[in-house]
Amino acid sequence: MRAAVVVFPGSNCDRDLAVALRAAGFDVTPIWHKETDLPPGTDLVGVPGGFSFGDYLRCGAIAARAPIVPALAAHVKSGGYAIGICNGFQILLETGLLPGALMRNARLKFICRDAPLQVATAQCAFTSAFAAGEAISLPVAHHDGNYRADPETLTALRAEDRIAFAYAEDVNGSAEGIAGILSANRRVLGLMPHPERAADPALGGADGARLFAGLASELAAETATA
Repeated sequence: MRAAVVVFPGSNCDRDLAVALRAAGFDVTPIWHKETDLPPGTDLVGVPGGFSFGDYLRCGAIAARAPIVPALAAHVKSGGYAIGICNGFQILLETGLLPGALMRNARLKFICRDAPLQVATAQCAFTSAFAAGEAISLPVAHHDGNYRADPETLTALRAEDRIAFAYAEDVNGSAEGIAGILSANRRVLGLMPHPERAADPALGGADGARLFAGLASELAAETATA
């Protein structure tokens, strides 16, 4: 399985994401944002956390117009998998590959701590290693993680079982406690918490490793039956 991790000026979680993906069995290639193509045979694109372009203008807004984005969009629209974490989630929203927006945290403060989460659905490759309703913990580190969407979008996310993770307590004011959402085809995940920072017991937790291991297993099974 092949993964590409996109790197922007200001990305600071790209190596962590690559390490976590390699530990799960992926062959990982870093891709600079000025490239215009993904490596042949890419199964998964990772859009990492950080502060792309210094978070100027609006978090993720400049990165969403980078030369690599059309290739990312084409990958997604052709049924490819993608995961956007923290700033990566912001970028996926700015590209329109996921619905909604991420606003300033409700208390207007940067939050950096472990966050208790509930796995809202197990019906996708990203959450296949968990049980629906399971309690897990992943770290968060963001200033603009307050998920917002219009009532119609929120209704659709609920009705289509596309809320992947929800905060078990009020972390940042997100509508309905949303911490991560899925695309309509369930192959794109955007989430504010950092699974790559909880991918080794030495880092204080391994719930993130389960996410990547489950994803790898699902993709391997899909490839084997293709």
